[in-house]
Amino acid sequence: MNYISVAIDGPSGAGKSTVARAAAMKLCYVYVDTGAMYRAIGLAVCRKGVSGEDAAGIAAALDGIEITLRYENGTQHVLLCGEDVSDAIRTPEIAYYASKVSAVPEVRQFLLDLQRNMAQKGNILMDGRDIGTVILPDAQVKIFLTASAKCRAERRYRELIAKGQDVTLERVLSDIESRDEQDRTRAIAPLRQAEDAVLLDTGNLTLEESIEAVLRIIREKTEGKA
Repeated sequence: MNYISVAIDGPSGAGKSTVARAAAMKLCYVYVDTGAMYRAIGLAVCRKGVSGEDAAGIAAALDGIEITLRYENGTQHVLLCGEDVSDAIRTPEIAYYASKVSAVPEVRQFLLDLQRNMAQKGNILMDGRDIGTVILPDAQVKIFLTASAKCRAERRYRELIAKGQDVTLERVLSDIESRDEQDRTRAIAPLRQAEDAVLLDTGNLTLEESIEAVLRIIREKTEGKA
């Protein structure tokens, strides 16, 4: 059977995970949030007291780390060595660590095979920063989801406040701009739009409009291929 792979890439805070999760559910595809995997490693590194600048220390910290994705009622849960860290990985501090660990070759290799193997088991929708360029270069559908840094910061700020976190819009914007720069300039698998990816700017779209836009692109690209 020919399985369909959908790769959605884009910068931090673009809404990739929310849109991708909803689209996958409507299509009955398996959803994989690769960013959550990097955040889980970032959390583990942070807890071990390793500096985000210590590449050798980060690589060494991989020993004993086990990451599992579990689905309950259609919701993805991220387990770090058996502990559900789905909420713990969604802080600005761990976002910083996620960016740092994602630039370490050993970390990327650690997750590469796991992510690719998932695409061999069924129709899959995977989001991240290098899915269409590195992880699934042969994906039938590639989408680059983006929005301005200001728009992304406002969205993330509202999400964090709703979760009761003590943050400021200025801090969130600064974190996003810093993350963008790190992701674009890192030596390994930098954030960039794949040549055959469809660019989708969601800055002026509601969540539902963004989901429908993604679904429309996927259906246009996969009609008759499943």
